[in-house]
Amino acid sequence: MIHSMTGFAVQTRDLGAVSLHLELRSVNSRFLDLFFRIGDELRQAEPALREQITARLKRGKVECRLNLQSNHAAVRDLALNTSLLDRLAGAEATVRARFPDAATLSVGEVLRWPGMLADDGVSFEQMQPALIELAAAALDELVASRAREGEKLAEMIRERLVRMRELVAVVQPRMPEVIADYQEKLITRLRDAAAALDDDRIRQEVAVFAQRIDVAEELNRLIAHIEEVERILKKGGAAGKRLDFLMQELNREANTLASKSAAADVTGAAMELKVLIEQMREQVQNIE
Repeated sequence: MIHSMTGFAVQTRDLGAVSLHLELRSVNSRFLDLFFRIGDELRQAEPALREQITARLKRGKVECRLNLQSNHAAVRDLALNTSLLDRLAGAEATVRARFPDAATLSVGEVLRWPGMLADDGVSFEQMQPALIELAAAALDELVASRAREGEKLAEMIRERLVRMRELVAVVQPRMPEVIADYQEKLITRLRDAAAALDDDRIRQEVAVFAQRIDVAEELNRLIAHIEEVERILKKGGAAGKRLDFLMQELNREANTLASKSAAADVTGAAMELKVLIEQMREQVQNIE
């Protein structure tokens, strides 16, 4: 299957007091370019995310946003460190025995004492399995999104290829007639311009010019390139660079066809071919 480089995915995992939120966006790029926007508390996750992304994607500019969101609705337990509380009370009693007029500790001061309230948050080690699962799910969604977009691009290209075949099928049988008409016109002009030339010399000159306007080779190469594009689309996989090269080759043959044309309808067909190729080339830029 052909994949586009454009896609989007978002996944969230509820871990109780907090939620993991991962967002992936991708657009076209010559290579695989990764950009991470990760909160400091999750910065350790970047190497694993990078490894998972590079294992699934070949090309594209991918932006990865990962953050930790607090679940305000979740009820958090306030567990006091009773051992520390006992030591703090003993220390206060000792101080007040020496300094009777010293102010007593307030409840707020006690609660703010470092280590007094047990941390019921989720550590990175606890989050890591969920994070790996979250990234895998987001990548599945992103790849599926890129596959759907890629199928649309492939269908558009196939439609242009069908029209290109039709144009070549119209031009090919016309070429003997076009060449014969061109020869007749050229003979007349040569005779008018140089009455002294003999018929053999005129025929030689006409044959040379006829070869210059013969586009049979270009038409055959067009068909060969069209067939190769169809084969690549059918095979699927990472085909963007190969398709881009074939667009250049198709455009080269269409340009030659236009420059050699000796008939208005052939010129018109060549111009339409160029338009179709340009439309395909723009879409190929988005294929992985």
